[in-house]
Amino acid sequence: MGVASKAWRCSGGVLVNNISAEILHHQKQKQPSPRQDRRHCWSYLPWRRRTAVPWTAVCGLLLFVVGLISLFTGHVASDLEWYSQRLVKRTWYYKKDRGYRAPIDIWKSKFSNLYYGCSDRGPHFAPAVRERFSNGYLLIATSGGLNQQRTGITDAIVVARILNATLVVPELDHQSFWKDESDFINIFDVEWFIAYLAKDVPIVKRVPEKVMRSMDKPPYTMRVPRKSEPDYYLEQVLPILLRRRVVQLTKFDYRLANDLDDDLQKLRCRVNYHGLRFTKSIRSLGLRLVTRMRKMAKRFIAVHLRFEPDMLAFSGCYYGGGDKERHELGEIRKRWDTLPELSPDEERTRGKCPLTPHEVGLLLRALDFDNTTYLYVASGEVYGGEETLRPLKELFPNFYTKEMLASQELESLLPFSSRLAAIDYIVCDESDVFVTNNNGNMAKILAGRRRYMGHKRTIRPNAKRLSALFARRDKMEWSTFSRKVKSCQRGFMGEPEEMRPGRGDFNEFPSACICQKPPAYFPLNKNQPRQNSDRFRNVSVDDDYVGNEHLRTRFV
Repeated sequence: MGVASKAWRCSGGVLVNNISAEILHHQKQKQPSPRQDRRHCWSYLPWRRRTAVPWTAVCGLLLFVVGLISLFTGHVASDLEWYSQRLVKRTWYYKKDRGYRAPIDIWKSKFSNLYYGCSDRGPHFAPAVRERFSNGYLLIATSGGLNQQRTGITDAIVVARILNATLVVPELDHQSFWKDESDFINIFDVEWFIAYLAKDVPIVKRVPEKVMRSMDKPPYTMRVPRKSEPDYYLEQVLPILLRRRVVQLTKFDYRLANDLDDDLQKLRCRVNYHGLRFTKSIRSLGLRLVTRMRKMAKRFIAVHLRFEPDMLAFSGCYYGGGDKERHELGEIRKRWDTLPELSPDEERTRGKCPLTPHEVGLLLRALDFDNTTYLYVASGEVYGGEETLRPLKELFPNFYTKEMLASQELESLLPFSSRLAAIDYIVCDESDVFVTNNNGNMAKILAGRRRYMGHKRTIRPNAKRLSALFARRDKMEWSTFSRKVKSCQRGFMGEPEEMRPGRGDFNEFPSACICQKPPAYFPLNKNQPRQNSDRFRNVSVDDDYVGNEHLRTRFV
């Protein structure tokens, strides 16, 4: 807690062409050392490959040659990653399990039970200061939709800790595109939020009247730069807080650096995965939808489908709708004055375009999910409506949404987009497989949470490489297309080995908060019993909806 200690010192304290028939035709034809016996966190896992110079030279030469071939021939080196993974050192569990060459289990990672979420406070993490001894009160105005605001709330707790300040329950955004009038108390369990994080940061519902009356001026309002380092808050915000007693930070989304020390990263996890719990009514309705899906199928896929008009307009991508699409999305795009001119073709080549519903269906079928699979689709208004969704429904007839499962129960929530998004969040989190067509806020947050809760299968499209395959889909047999999709998706299936310290957005890859269970306790031989595994679990019965069963008895 080096940075936070400074604040303490300051205070003194593609089209459907009989795809289903083609798929059916082809379907018919067809790691840390084991000697360690103590728990250890991800930052200490030996992910670094052995410095075997010959292999490094071979891999480097291979990459160079294939790059040249791809450059001059235009072919996609879709199998390169598959081969390169076999030329380098595998993690310990892959070495022990000689079956790693076998096809991946599309429903569950065979190594997920070797890891668990670990966000406990460290031995040097000082208790929270009392409200009256804090450096002042921090007001936060979040920005964006539900999940963007969730990141702001999470970072607000960390910033309050850095500043040694008392946090006032954050104010939600009522002015964004969705115009949702919901307050914090309408979406999150505010009492739980305050109590659960009491040992980390003092939280109050409002600035005390006595403090407000004693102030000569209204609260100081400021906006900090995006992804500011902790030192920025100590040098720029803290002096104002000490002088004015109350400071408000506006448009608070992604205003804190991604990389922090482990104690602060674990605090982020405590907030995001435990402290931010939805209200009882939202949890209850969300879990009822999960139960209804389970009654129809033992396991199901949840698809987060971002294909709203504003999403497509913001992306700058083109989806084949001709002048009508260009005009409609172009008009929406004018809402953002600062957006640059983009080339739709370049954006697609870079993997920046959300997959269409049809492409999501093709991806799942290519990964060998058959047409009896049940889909829960979490989405807002889909651009093009039923015509756009038709190809996905043809590939997966068992297609459900929250509106189909609970139309009457949702009536009171229809004016509130954030509460509807919370229902989708719960069902997606409880699903056996989570798939997204984008890399937005909900996709990242749920991917991180599912890793933290046991590496539940989470598929994110390798859009950069898939775009070339989708463009050439009609030029290859289904079996070839399926094989190439599987190759492209290696490393994008939510496997534990995808986690590396410092990789990507912390919300998606919370490496500091995921620990590995000692190998001795979890042998790969399924016939060998597990020993004392319960002591490595990090689940509380009073916690957020960690498991479906105990909350089903509490709320349904």
